[in-house]
Amino acid sequence: MHASFIDRRSLLALAASAALPAQAQSRRFEPQPGAWREFELVTRIEVRQPRGSTRVWVPLPSVEADYQQVLGDSWTGTAAATRVATDGRYGARMLVAEFGAATVPPVVEVTSRVRTRSRAVDWSRKSPGPDSADSLRAWTLPTALMPTDGIVRQTALEASRGAAGDREKVQRIYDWVVRNTHREPKVRGCGVGDIKTMLETGNLSGKCGDINGLFVGLVRAAGLPARDVYGIRLVPSAFGYRELGGNSANLKGAQHCRAEVWLKDHGWVAMDPADVGKVMRLESSEWLKDPAHPLVAPVNKALFGGWEGNWLAYNTAHDVKLPGSDGPALGFLMYPQCENAAGRYDPLDPDGFQYTITARELKA
Repeated sequence: MHASFIDRRSLLALAASAALPAQAQSRRFEPQPGAWREFELVTRIEVRQPRGSTRVWVPLPSVEADYQQVLGDSWTGTAAATRVATDGRYGARMLVAEFGAATVPPVVEVTSRVRTRSRAVDWSRKSPGPDSADSLRAWTLPTALMPTDGIVRQTALEASRGAAGDREKVQRIYDWVVRNTHREPKVRGCGVGDIKTMLETGNLSGKCGDINGLFVGLVRAAGLPARDVYGIRLVPSAFGYRELGGNSANLKGAQHCRAEVWLKDHGWVAMDPADVGKVMRLESSEWLKDPAHPLVAPVNKALFGGWEGNWLAYNTAHDVKLPGSDGPALGFLMYPQCENAAGRYDPLDPDGFQYTITARELKA
């Protein structure tokens, strides 16, 4: 019975493969650490219909790591005062721009420069990082949208049952997320990331904030350090996957969060099960539901332990209270934010809010 099931799946995968163009059948996805690439990211905000004084927060690249170097930020505009602030816990940097009631229109343009490169763990080598036990413990704690008890812990234990060691435990949770979640294009922005509600309702659809948030929450609930890394895609993928890159001339909607897990033999390791789901749902005209499909398999394999360096990391922050704001905390900071006397603008409506984000690669 089991053998015939495997045979049927293999036949279906082969049939689907045969229906794909030759280019798709031979697709590869193998990001590897290598040369650094330098990018300039420009975020321009022009606030429509200002009422009273206005305050804008623009996320700045805050992650310094073996895959990213922050080279600096600059800004121009009509603000009466500007300052760089942090969230106070995670070190998420942001530009705070304040405009007087008479400033029409409130405009700020922020330019950030970074170097990035791809990641891929070498599983044959042990290379634990220098993080302390206290710092790692912080990445096992719950957040407002990411509890680690109740149904989250129960699901994590079921998904990882029988695993030998931390790598196998994470692999089982990663595979569970890929099999049981799916990309839902109708979800606004990157999703909310309310993982308890996702599990309680059985609605495991969403976008990266939901799916990678669920992955990180399950890994934490299983007792291992994990974190979301919030950022934005900059340029197309070098491997031809349309859905795994950004249009550098117009990056509205290019925000994307990834994930990292701490493994004792390898330190912080890159992960991105949400992008596996994105390829399955959107890369071809057919919704591909088997991660072993030839179009999906290279991505599924590479994103357990790596990611492509065509993306910028802003921060790893949760429950972000915007400095100077009386409004509610944000689940995460990945979009520009704005408030005035009428309240907080909708950051998922870049045309109503009126902001643009563009990038360009700076050649050596």
